[in-house]
Parts: sequence; structure tokens; C-alpha cells
Amino acid sequence: MAASIGRLLWAVDKPRWSANRQVCQGLETLLSPVKLCASATIITVRTKKRHYIPPRKQDSSVDQEKAARAAGLVIRQQYMERAINISCTAGIFDPYIPPEGDARMSSLTKAGFKQRAEQIKQSATSQLAVRKVKEYDEEFNTKGFASKAQDMYIEAHNCLVNFDKVTLHKLVTERCYPDMVRGNRYKTIRWKFLQSLEAPRLVHVRCPDMVSKGNLYGQVTIRFHTQQTLAIYDRFGRLMYGNEDLPKDVLEYVVFERHLINPYGLWRMHGKIVPAWAPPKDPIIKTIMIPGPKLEPWEEIEVKNTEIPKPESVQWNK
Repeated sequence: MAASIGRLLWAVDKPRWSANRQVCQGLETLLSPVKLCASATIITVRTKKRHYIPPRKQDSSVDQEKAARAAGLVIRQQYMERAINISCTAGIFDPYIPPEGDARMSSLTKAGFKQRAEQIKQSATSQLAVRKVKEYDEEFNTKGFASKAQDMYIEAHNCLVNFDKVTLHKLVTERCYPDMVRGNRYKTIRWKFLQSLEAPRLVHVRCPDMVSKGNLYGQVTIRFHTQQTLAIYDRFGRLMYGNEDLPKDVLEYVVFERHLINPYGLWRMHGKIVPAWAPPKDPIIKTIMIPGPKLEPWEEIEVKNTEIPKPESVQWNK
């Protein structure tokens, strides 16, 4: 009786045991490395189709501010800050206005009388500025400073010709340096000081302040009437401006500046004043490429009888 019951229970559990065995065999075959490699090479996987998403259009500052206010946020105000240099000023305060004709008009005429009255007014203001400059610079002298300024002017231009940047920074201010070196790259400059036609003369003195009331600067305008030679060559060695063998008379009004409250400050060249009645400068001769005939690799320009077109006359300005 017990044996028959055991056979019956084994018969009932047999299908379940066989099913589990088949499942285990299927898992073994599925997890085998050989089967995995084969399935990876045979089964193709289809990826998701990707659509192009255009970039988001940037909102303007007004739209961003409205969206931030709606969300209860506060946008910090942006300040346009610019670095400043306190060792020199950013320009020429109360620039000297040279009289037309360099004050050679007669005082009997109406225009000459106006020039004379303007000179007296400017000289009175300059005398007050000279006294203030002497409070910080005891060695300042209106007669001796003009000759020192001329030596500084000649040395600065010689440093510009020789590309001596270290010495040039000591002779010119940070405002004048970019104006002197701009456009001189790949160029050759030949400059020579010949003589002074007239002694240098101090014509204008101002003592402005910047940022605060006690931050004083001294600006002195010197009149130079000299004879110089200048020639500028481009990177190909062709003459662009001037002539080395042709001396010219030059009348200039140069401004020198010093930071007065700085005990280690120096007088340096700050800029030039160009009067409205000054004659225009000569045009600069620029090197241009003349297009030639189109040749094949096996042809030469002598074989092909073609004329090179002449360029049209163009007025070049600096």
C-alpha cells in the first residue's frame, strides 16, 4: 500500500521536476559565453530615432527681467567697469589753442587784437598754474624746462625708431604710448633731428585734478619749431611716407605731464596739439598687388604675349 502511494506521488511530481530541469538547461545555454557572442553578432538592435532639436532662442535682457520678476527673483544690476590708470590723465585738460598764423598777425587789426587778448587771458591762468606746480616740484623752471623737454622729445623719437619699448615707457605716458606705436609693426622708420629753428618756448601750463580734489597733475605745453627728416618704409622695403634726404620745417605743440603728488613722478610726453589751421599731411603711398596674366604650369610670361594692365590712380589717405 505504501509503495503504491509513493509511486503515485512520484508520478504527480514528475512533470514539475522535468519542467524545472528544462528551465535550468535553457538558462545554462543562454548564459554560456559562446551563445552570448553568437547572439551579439546575429541580433540587431534598433535604436531610437533622434530628431534635430533647434537651439533655444536667447531671450533679451528685458524678457529675462520680466520672467525673473514673475518668478519672484531679483537680477543683479550689471556695471560697465573700466580699468583706469592714475599715473596719468586720459586726455589734455583745457588744451592750448594756437592762434592762426602762429601769432604773427598785427595787433592793429581786429583779428590780431583778439589773438592778443586771448594770449593775455591764457598767460594769466598759466601763471597761477605755475605757482601750484612749483609747490610740488621745486626744480620746475619755465625757462629751463623747455630745453629739458626738447631733449626728452628727441630721445623719445629715437627710442621709437630703435623699438626700445622699455626706455620709451619712461619718456611717454600710458596715454601717449599707443598713439606713437600704433601701425608701426612691420615698418622701418628713419627719423633724424637736424636743428632748432627757434628756441623751444613754454606757452601753456595747467594743473588739473582727477578722481579727487587733491590728486593734481601738471600739464605743460611746449612750442617746438625744428627741422627734421622722416622716412617710413613698409615691410617690403618700399617708401611709404617722407624722404630721408629732404629736411622739413616742423612746428609742433607738445604737452608734457607729471603726477604732482607722487614724489617719484617724472615729466613725460603726453600728447600733441594739432591746430585747425595746420596744413594737411602728405598722402601715404601704399604697396598694392597688380594682377598679372593667368598662366598654365608649363607656360612662361615671356612666351605669352600679354600686356599687364596698369592700375587706376587712387588717392590713398592715412
